[in-house]
Amino acid sequence: MHVVSHKAIWMFCVQHPDARSALDHWYRVAKRGTWTKFADVRQSFNAADFVAPFVGFDIGGNKYRLIAEISFGRKVLLIRAIMTHKEYERGAWKS
Repeated sequence: MHVVSHKAIWMFCVQHPDARSALDHWYRVAKRGTWTKFADVRQSFNAADFVAPFVGFDIGGNKYRLIAEISFGRKVLLIRAIMTHKEYERGAWKS
């Protein structure tokens, strides 16, 4: 997968340094992903959720959430937001 944008991860880690290790792991797995459908994503990240058109990933033991759009045909994953779980529960990812 081509992950757009790694900069979002870096910027989030500036504010939340404890997320760096978990996000680095997520990035390495996602970048190597050869996903063709959501079921493939779930094989790599069993806690991933599909809320059309987004895929939500638990990061750092569900302390953080990464929201992405995935174009399986083009092999592109676009990071839409990274937030704390509290922000996610408030619906910050929907805007």
